[in-house]
Amino acid sequence: MKITAVTCVKNEGPFLLEWIAFNRVIGVTDFLIYTNDCTDATDRILDRLEELGMVTHLPNPAEGRNYQMEALKDARSQPLVNEADWVWIADVDEFLNIHIGDGTLPELIDACGDPAAISLCFQFFANAGVDRFEDRLVIEQFTRSHDPDVWCAETSQEVKTLIRKDFPVKYYGAHRPFLKDRFAKEKTFRWTDGSGRDVPWRFRLAATKRRMRKFPAKGARRFATLNHYALRSLDSYLVKTDRGDVNRQGRTFDDTYWRERNDPAWKDTSIHRYLPRLRTELGQLKDDLHLAALHEEAVWAHRDARDRLIAEPATRAFMERLKALPHESPAELALKELIA
Repeated sequence: MKITAVTCVKNEGPFLLEWIAFNRVIGVTDFLIYTNDCTDATDRILDRLEELGMVTHLPNPAEGRNYQMEALKDARSQPLVNEADWVWIADVDEFLNIHIGDGTLPELIDACGDPAAISLCFQFFANAGVDRFEDRLVIEQFTRSHDPDVWCAETSQEVKTLIRKDFPVKYYGAHRPFLKDRFAKEKTFRWTDGSGRDVPWRFRLAATKRRMRKFPAKGARRFATLNHYALRSLDSYLVKTDRGDVNRQGRTFDDTYWRERNDPAWKDTSIHRYLPRLRTELGQLKDDLHLAALHEEAVWAHRDARDRLIAEPATRAFMERLKALPHESPAELALKELIA
């Protein structure tokens, strides 16, 4: 089974090899990765992986501000996508935690009944007091999240989607595909959640803007959850805010973004069953000394960016503000005040 992962990255060098190794463990066979404006060796890591025959690395073709959508539009013309049995569009801080069998994509597809698409619900993993960046596995370091069924007082949560080659795609969205008009109400193909249940009809049709890329999470994770490590360490969050959003020019990461994703109420280590296989796969990648050296260069570039930022009084004040914030989101606090 040929499964192609598509993603866009900018200055993700310290985290890139873990993500690629993890996705190889779960069954991704090919990678199509777009970059723009990298300064931390990310692009050269991908160039080396391309030399080793493991990825296809392309410059992001965007001429405007919407880097991700321009890349996804370009991806539809790429052989790695057109020749794939399945396409998986996800970001480098997202790890698909498959709960059945050996935790592979073919097993997930089989459990869901081989539908035309599978949309998997997010679970945001909190910073949970981790201040310092360490060159360690992200999925091992961060184990606290919100209640998987409720995020920021919302029971509906965003998804990412695994797409079969015969899905009637009008265009790829970052979170889900959009159907060609004549297939919008066609019932002959199935589209499921992570429990193998049909997704809500209004989600399938993109009938409302509010529900275009999310649906109720309760009961939707029987076979898989999409672990999203959006914050990582406080050091890394500072570097992320300085870098800006890789997907959309002008978007900022502020204390609201932090508060909405830093709820440590729930402990979940289920993804740790992948750790032995992940370490083996990552070790094999780093057996290439050139690749290992590029990874180290990216790690030190990340640290240098951190040191530059924390030398600024405004950044230090921002750090202290983040550390002092409540773990409940603004929406949760507003709901509590309303109930009180």
